[in-house]
Amino acid sequence: MLELSGVRYQPATAARPVLDDVNLQLQAGRLALVAGPSGGGKTTLLEVISGLAEPERGTIRWNGETLSGRQRRWLCGLVFQFPERHFLGLTVGQELRLGHRRLEAERLERVLERVGLGALSVQQQPERLSGGQQRRLALAVQLLREARVLLLDEPTAGLDWAVRSDVVGLLGDLAKERVVLVVTHEPELFRELEPASWSLREGRLSPMEAGTLRTISANGGRA
Repeated sequence: MLELSGVRYQPATAARPVLDDVNLQLQAGRLALVAGPSGGGKTTLLEVISGLAEPERGTIRWNGETLSGRQRRWLCGLVFQFPERHFLGLTVGQELRLGHRRLEAERLERVLERVGLGALSVQQQPERLSGGQQRRLALAVQLLREARVLLLDEPTAGLDWAVRSDVVGLLGDLAKERVVLVVTHEPELFRELEPASWSLREGRLSPMEAGTLRTISANGGRA
């Protein structure tokens, strides 16, 4: 179980905390969802959990053990909203092999099949993939890292409806065996999965009933 207790984060340039006394418990077996408007702190929450930013107060624990930023970076796999901006490999195969001294072809093929890219050539250039394929590739990278916690920033943004449905189904499937946290302003897309849901507004996190999931617009209202 991943647990955040009293987490507070306020950059030096911010007039108020981006995260203010955030408490959150996440477990494998059920997708977790944090919804909120743009600029509400969702991406910052993922950065703090993943160890890319350090809270000024509060603790983050994994199975009861308090984690350092370095430990969180090993534990978590963060998939950014625009993963193509973070690809370093010239080909799909290179991208998947980064950080691995040896990577068996069979394992690579299994992971690609797992994320729905089994038919994809590893010689393909990542920048030539569709948006949905790029998100799947980013997930494959984290699965090869054996990340225990998957963190996804707006994974359905910019995708057409059919691809969105496929990505949502994949995340629901992955959540059966590991902690998966999605932050989004389109929570209604995940309604059928009955996720554990929270709303993040002005740095404050509060539980949200699954039956109330609706699109949250950029200006903070509900569409």
